[in-house]
Amino acid sequence: MAKEYVEQRDGNYYVAGTRISLDSVVHAFRRGESPKTICQNFELLCLDEIYGAIAYYLANQTNIDACLFRRNEKWIEGRCNAEPLPADLRERLMRARDELHAPRLT
Repeated sequence: MAKEYVEQRDGNYYVAGTRISLDSVVHAFRRGESPKTICQNFELLCLDEIYGAIAYYLANQTNIDACLFRRNEKWIEGRCNAEPLPADLRERLMRARDELHAPRLT
């Protein structure tokens, strides 16, 4: 019996049995990352799952690309319609980020 490497849940595609989206693997693959590098970046996945996800994508590329395009359009629309952060909250977040990345004195 052949193993299923990708499953669809709630209208999204995932590597079977995980919460890792097929999108994540596809984006890494499109950036030119090797299956081995993708596997290193997603420690929960085995190399055969990476190859299976890539093979699924290539066999269904038109449908998956259309799904990715629609999801990206929704993300852009949501970002354009989002309310801006209050100025004081934005300042506090930026200050916290700067403190997090500041070199620490020992």
